[in-house]
Amino acid sequence: MIISRTPFRMSYVGGGTDIKEFYKEETGAVLSTSIDKYMYVSVHSKFDAGIRIAYSRTEEVNFLHEIEHPLVRETLKLLELKGGLEITSTADIPGKGTGLGSSSSYTVGLINALSAHNNISISPQSLAEKACEVEILKCGEPIGKQDQFAAAFGGLKLYEFMPNDKVIVSPVLCSSEFKDLMNDNTLIFYTGKLRSASKILQEQTRVSNEKDKRLTLRRMAKLAYDFKLSIESNDLNSLGNMLHENWNLKKTLTKEISNSFIDEIYGNAISSGALGGKLLGAGAGGFMMFIAPKNKHQGIIKSLSKLRLINFKLESSGSKIIYYGD
Repeated sequence: MIISRTPFRMSYVGGGTDIKEFYKEETGAVLSTSIDKYMYVSVHSKFDAGIRIAYSRTEEVNFLHEIEHPLVRETLKLLELKGGLEITSTADIPGKGTGLGSSSSYTVGLINALSAHNNISISPQSLAEKACEVEILKCGEPIGKQDQFAAAFGGLKLYEFMPNDKVIVSPVLCSSEFKDLMNDNTLIFYTGKLRSASKILQEQTRVSNEKDKRLTLRRMAKLAYDFKLSIESNDLNSLGNMLHENWNLKKTLTKEISNSFIDEIYGNAISSGALGGKLLGAGAGGFMMFIAPKNKHQGIIKSLSKLRLINFKLESSGSKIIYYGD
């Protein structure tokens, strides 16, 4: 039995510049962190040669091509595994459609667990690259690369997406005291609305080469570098201001990113004292995050009383094997 634990991610600024249509001509940049909410994937040898997969439903098949779950099917093909496996998964919070990179956390965790099952140690870089291959190339998902790298590496990181398809990962030098301050001054709410990222990202990809959209994305990439400097300078107010700018820029990319429901939530939080915030993920639903002074939290929570407040902390680790046994 092998069990992997892979964190979900919370992106701050730069999301959208990790899509190839943008970074194929100029460098994209995203600053994000992993959080202490996880995807767990277990792999166990099966008595017979079949394959059993348990997720929101259960599949039992004899051959790879019969697997309906595309991420599992393509991962098994990539790793050249044929059968005799039981694969199960569970997560701390709702997964697909919430904006926390759950599909990539699942893919990264699956590759990590299956590699360990084969007695292969895999680096975070290779883990992220293989997950990108499965999701983007094999499954044709219209997504960028930030989620796979955030799940594999974990921690506060700046990810740069180069025109040659390389991804440069740089740590953000954050003191433990300022990390505690970021934890204490951040609020995350669940909107209760799930959404499909594919349609939003397809539209964002389609317009990314338009001159005004490219200028917007270029500014969002620049904010990732500025955000890193502000963390390293212990400047919480600047982080809130940059989140606010990034969100207003992101909303101009396509009309699908926000809606009246999301705008009302954001407006109430800002009016109640939040410095800035954003909808996590592609848009339209999922989780919303705000940076706000501690003394403003109760007012913000009251103004968003219909939403569920999520307790969380920044995580320093990426995907890891937490159990390796018979």
